[in-house]
Amino acid sequence: MDRKISFIGIGPGDPDLLTIKALKEIKSADVIIWTDSLIPEKILNFSHDCAEKIKTSSLTLEKITSIIIKKINEGKKVIRLQDGDPCLFGAVREQIEILKQEEIEIEVIPGVSAFQVAAAYHQAELTIPDITQTIILTRAAGRTGMPEKESLKNLAKHNSSLCLYLSARHVKSSQEILLEHYPPETKVIVGYRVSWDDGWTSLIELKDMEKFTLEKKLIRTTIYIISPAITAFSKRSNLYNPSYKHLFRNK
Repeated sequence: MDRKISFIGIGPGDPDLLTIKALKEIKSADVIIWTDSLIPEKILNFSHDCAEKIKTSSLTLEKITSIIIKKINEGKKVIRLQDGDPCLFGAVREQIEILKQEEIEIEVIPGVSAFQVAAAYHQAELTIPDITQTIILTRAAGRTGMPEKESLKNLAKHNSSLCLYLSARHVKSSQEILLEHYPPETKVIVGYRVSWDDGWTSLIELKDMEKFTLEKKLIRTTIYIISPAITAFSKRSNLYNPSYKHLFRNK
């Protein structure tokens, strides 16, 4: 009996952003464990009619993993849907460790992340030569602790492209810290339920981040992209410069 589970990143919500591999897995699964508070139900429309769909928003880690183990032991093909990409703030590792103890094979299928989609909506390149070549994905400190070396105050010092997840409830303190290192007019992409039917993004300035968040009543499923690269343009890159020689263009 094949004792295996796939943890599948389904992206931020738009079914068109599913990878082909994720789509194949959803279509063939017998049991779909999904985070209903973070994943739109229409993602499950790709599953077959007899597939069992189990919501996890109210379940504990122990309950979720016990269901997975039970269904796998029954010979079912089980998949676990994760919003965005499983490697980002997905609480995946703790599930994997329990399942490995049961000698269950693990597969992780990556997905598109909200920061990529939000940037794409605004045709933004977050790594512009001479402006910044670094993207930091992080969150504000809240009930989930942050290592001191990764505090927002320390990360903001780099003045790079900074993507803040899970931070709408802490926007006041976050803005205060960011303004110590970024100019007030630095552009910020704010995304709410990015790529959902009722989702949206907006381009604002850093000095207005708290005010905008309060006006829009943002509490969760919000991402902020703070970057000097959003509207900046410096010299052209070397990649397509006719005077620049490289492996594929040496004349």
